[in-house]
Amino acid sequence: MADAPKANAVVGQSGGPTGVINASLVGVIEEAKKHPEIENIYGAIHAVAGMVKDDFIDLGKLSADELEVVAASPSSAIGTSRDKPDKEYCARILDVFKKRNIRYFFYIGGNDSANTAHILNTMADEANFDIRSFHIPKTVDNDLLVTDHCPGFGTAAKFEACALMGDDLDNRALPGIKIDVIMGRHAGFLTAAAALGKQRDDDGPHLIYVPERPVSMEKFISDVDGVCTKLGRCVIAVSEGICDADGVTWAKKLAEQAEVDAHGNIQLSGTGALADFLAGQVKSELKVGRVRADTFGYLQRSYAGLQSSVDVEEARWCGRHAVQYAMQEDNGSVAIRRTGNGKDYAVDLFRTELKNVAEHTKSMPDEFINAEGNGVTDAFIEYAMPLVGELPRTGYLGGCPRV
Repeated sequence: MADAPKANAVVGQSGGPTGVINASLVGVIEEAKKHPEIENIYGAIHAVAGMVKDDFIDLGKLSADELEVVAASPSSAIGTSRDKPDKEYCARILDVFKKRNIRYFFYIGGNDSANTAHILNTMADEANFDIRSFHIPKTVDNDLLVTDHCPGFGTAAKFEACALMGDDLDNRALPGIKIDVIMGRHAGFLTAAAALGKQRDDDGPHLIYVPERPVSMEKFISDVDGVCTKLGRCVIAVSEGICDADGVTWAKKLAEQAEVDAHGNIQLSGTGALADFLAGQVKSELKVGRVRADTFGYLQRSYAGLQSSVDVEEARWCGRHAVQYAMQEDNGSVAIRRTGNGKDYAVDLFRTELKNVAEHTKSMPDEFINAEGNGVTDAFIEYAMPLVGELPRTGYLGGCPRV
């Protein structure tokens, strides 16, 4: 591999914001400042949408104190984009890179972001313009290939756990049926995280439904009825991407004129239709008086003050390693390898090829989902708990002896 060129670098944040994507951004900035090969580190405003417009800020001018505040802040500090660049789009980006002598490209995002980095790198090679293109993993869905888990998931999972802990206590105080719709189009990791805060045998969520296991309405109603018969109440965590028995998502069946984004995805999180539909079905079939439903929506991914310390540390670490790899390699994606679990939880980082991460996604493995398809296993709890960190303890006095 040729020596690292002396040139400028650009970093962008792509796709949905998370609670720790800014920590990865800060990791890139901090590490870039250590390498004389990188003359300037630019931030692309709204990701690739800013790159084609030549819309950048100078990230190298930020003080250490400013960087710490940014690292602790949710959402995307320099803006993000849902644009999915094709070759023509990427050619326009390369024209801007050439004009500004940008030879280092760091892109924080999911599988589509890895694909964008891959396309740009390939096109630059074909044009004999050497750029070093690196993808930094980010997604609350935790669905990227190769990496053990994704920065962003641990913090969003902490939110889900805390939210369901509170929701369960609310449901104890005013018993009934509560349905919470959680992000997760194709992978159920985030919905499964709702189980992480359970402390008592009868704590909710009592039922968890993920996209990996289709569920008919008959089965859903039967499950809810069974829990209510036993406990007199039921708290349910449902993925936005759950499917009917025929494999078609319930959200798609409900959407008469579904809003579709640039990737061809039906809008799921911005509507309460699924929650309202499920609540209506339960009310109708079970004749229960108190049925409530919430769609958590976008607050799951940018909730301030609730970062997982493990998640933010690993996100920052991934940003730093991307720059380190760029000093030695032409391209790649940063991935996390788990080397310990439980109290001995530990990880190391490694580089994988962009093509190994681009476009495709992974699902929850079978061993994380219970046999009934309505809950999670101890294996999932063991996998996810270290990523979330310590959760609050709660008390409930309703079970005390009566006097």
